[in-house]
Amino acid sequence: MTEQAAHFVRPDVAEFLGFLNAQEGPPMEELGAETARAMIAGLGQAADAPRGDIAKVEEIMVPGPGGELKLRVYDNRPDREAGPVMVFYHGGGWVICDLDTHDAYCAEAARQLDIPVVSVDYRRAPEHVFPAAHDDAEAAARWIADHFPCTGLVLSGDSAGGNMAITTALALRDKPASKPVLAINPIYPVVTRKGDWQSFRDFAEGYLLSVDGMTWFNSLYAADPADRRASPLDFPAEGLPPTLLVTAGLDALRDQGRAYAAKLVTAGVPTIYREAAGTVHGYICLARGVPSAKDDIDGGLSALKALIAEVAR
Repeated sequence: MTEQAAHFVRPDVAEFLGFLNAQEGPPMEELGAETARAMIAGLGQAADAPRGDIAKVEEIMVPGPGGELKLRVYDNRPDREAGPVMVFYHGGGWVICDLDTHDAYCAEAARQLDIPVVSVDYRRAPEHVFPAAHDDAEAAARWIADHFPCTGLVLSGDSAGGNMAITTALALRDKPASKPVLAINPIYPVVTRKGDWQSFRDFAEGYLLSVDGMTWFNSLYAADPADRRASPLDFPAEGLPPTLLVTAGLDALRDQGRAYAAKLVTAGVPTIYREAAGTVHGYICLARGVPSAKDDIDGGLSALKALIAEVAR
């Protein structure tokens, strides 16, 4: 892999990418949304760890702006008293992925954080374009604040979901929910549609998430780049809750994630920044295909658990 020679790539990541890049067939963006979803679901079944044991997994339907929303609740200690709850938004460019692709990670988060985790099944493009997913994300957070036994929300998500963790926090900053947002945890988030990033050039293809794939996602969801929900990097961040922002070292989105962490610090937001060196976008769902991803997941959750303990005092 000549393109990878200039960058630190972990051996298990190099092996996984070598296998992935050797597969024949058209890229995801040429397959159509339904086929791409099935392909990613198959990759997840092969590359992610199983869910593992957890005391409670329950699906509930709640009202949303476009009809009923499905939420999946994970809790390893369902008899607990009310405390913080994590609201999780899965990634997938607002087009692919779902509750199942991020099932193992949400269960692991519930176990390690020792809090309930509620994963949100928001509407996806191309069936539902911008701002449908963002509307669902905010509505779900407000419903959980109103109806779930909790003392505050921790908003988390990866990639597109990381964007929605940030933008939902901005919405709840400006118009608070019935419970406070205690912290946010965006994982390799999308924070702008603008700009020229070195990581876009370095990792344009061959590193799981391609720039062409992102262009395809953006064309289907059709977000307005001038809207805060599409480009939170271009809008004020003052007043956001304490944040743990995580990036991956071999990710086209890496540099905009770094830029948003710097923006948070400049805005006076208590900020922890972690970068998983030598690995790729999507690693939280690759715990079997990339065994070292387990260390990144554990490290991120450990840092988040410490942050929650601090802010929930």
